[in-house]
Amino acid sequence: MKTIDRRYALAAIATALASPFLAAQPNPKSKPSQAANVNVLATDALLVIDVQNCFLPGGSLAVNDGQAVIPVINALAKQFKNIVLTQDWHTADHVSFESQHPGKKPFDMIGLPYGRQVLWPDHCVQGTEGAALHKDLDIPQAQLVIRKGFRTPVDSYSAFLEADRKTETGLRGYLKTRGIKRLFIAGLATDFCVAWTALDARKYGFDIYVVEDACRGIDANGSLAAAWLSMQKVGVKRTRSAQISAA
Repeated sequence: MKTIDRRYALAAIATALASPFLAAQPNPKSKPSQAANVNVLATDALLVIDVQNCFLPGGSLAVNDGQAVIPVINALAKQFKNIVLTQDWHTADHVSFESQHPGKKPFDMIGLPYGRQVLWPDHCVQGTEGAALHKDLDIPQAQLVIRKGFRTPVDSYSAFLEADRKTETGLRGYLKTRGIKRLFIAGLATDFCVAWTALDARKYGFDIYVVEDACRGIDANGSLAAAWLSMQKVGVKRTRSAQISAA
């Protein structure tokens, strides 16, 4: 699929997914407020979303300029004692794959028991190179990798809840048990998995910062501005890596 075709397809997906943030109506002249400088505390954690080969240049679902987040995340991670990584981790016969639906094309929509589902090109298949975290991601101190989307009959975007909006990944319980109260979120893509994760985290009572320069978005049909607006409305703070330092 050519890049321009894929962008039009993603624009349609942005509407069809009916994500919580897509209901927002952003003012194109307004800019979400930036957080002030913030010190990292012992009860903070860095959450790094889906920095995997399939979502980086050359991958089957590459985010434009996605590779630029890697050095920013590596530097940012040095400020944190608590770090969690996430991985899309699909079975080869996952229900969200276009290849499992004869006669369908990538980015078509189908109905499933939990709602409308985009049919994606095969990506992040368990154990493949595409599913691997990028080799330049240098965070050996990370304590946990949360794998999502490994249940064949349901897709997953948020690091907390799968697409049925009922099945938990276990991340909430882990963070609560560890006494984590505040999350700094980085990774791919700002207006999809990062935003879904931030909104769910707020629903569960966490204080949230999204690190703008440590993320990249798809920005389909205004989805990036809408995502920032909806995150702001529920109290998600927007910051940059230079504003974050160890206490």
